[in-house]
Amino acid sequence: YVYGGATEQAIDNIDLKLCCRYIKEVPVSHDKAQHQTTNKRRAPQSYILAKWNLPYAFTIHPGETRDFEVELDVPWNTPITIGDSKVWLDTGLDIALAKDPTDTDILTVRPDPLMDGILSALESQGMRIRQVECEAVDGFALPFVQEFEFVPTTGPYHGRWREVELVAYREDQQLKLWFEVDRHREGAKGMLASLLGVGQLKRELTIPVSTSPQEAGQQVLAYLESTC
Repeated sequence: YVYGGATEQAIDNIDLKLCCRYIKEVPVSHDKAQHQTTNKRRAPQSYILAKWNLPYAFTIHPGETRDFEVELDVPWNTPITIGDSKVWLDTGLDIALAKDPTDTDILTVRPDPLMDGILSALESQGMRIRQVECEAVDGFALPFVQEFEFVPTTGPYHGRWREVELVAYREDQQLKLWFEVDRHREGAKGMLASLLGVGQLKRELTIPVSTSPQEAGQQVLAYLESTC
């Protein structure tokens, strides 16, 4: 809704943007004694997942409240807000001479039932989420994938694996999962998204969306046990 302040105001436009954050490696150039070197650094990027615009202008009077119906098509694979994954709603009003006609609201995005069943199954086996980030990658509808990093704290994988990385990508009729398991001390941090981008991941599991959450979790555990 829009609430009128002390004076009458003409509002030419309202726009809403559903946004998220992801990490991308960007080049950084250094000129050391005229020897040009290029390194890379991890930099946060913003991405607009969906947007909405009010198709007409209006005038808001002092003390008046105007309500608007808003519908946003939230895409599959909108990041789950765990760890460093952030999703927010930017609201902008086109008002002449306004000092700050914008507003930002942080949103909570929970996993759908299928993904929730998978995360719960891993947790039941002593796997704890250590980090969640959205990493830039090519070849998908969005310019990133969300990567979950697990560490075994108890259970059958404790002492057997150092960490497990998981990428989940939802399509219309199926959920695709990619895994990378690290048994070594140096860790595989950040490797999964880069390997996925060049087609070098071999551990892939596809689960139909008609699968129950409990069955999806059991399929993931069975797959990890048989392939890792």
